[in-house]
Amino acid sequence: MSDVDVDLDDEVDEGNRLEGSVPRTVLEYLAKAIVDDPDSVVVEVQEGRTVSLRLNVSPDDMGRVIGRRGRTAQAIRTVVRAAAAREGMDVHVDIVD
Repeated sequence: MSDVDVDLDDEVDEGNRLEGSVPRTVLEYLAKAIVDDPDSVVVEVQEGRTVSLRLNVSPDDMGRVIGRRGRTAQAIRTVVRAAAAREGMDVHVDIVD
């Protein structure tokens, strides 16, 4: 054992972060909070010119995620885009069957 104090924040290298990790985490958190079956929530990341996030939920929870007239889905997209903008990236959220 060493007596040296290590600050973990100093050890994190910005180059080692996964592209889209913050918006992905935000999307996963929001979706799991809304649905009845949080274990069925899967977020896939596709990198390209922009980061594309694909949200998969169980068919029974699809209505909860989309909401009336798509308002819930639009709110989720807005929050995830805000999280991505804070990280300096552009993100697109798709809700798939």
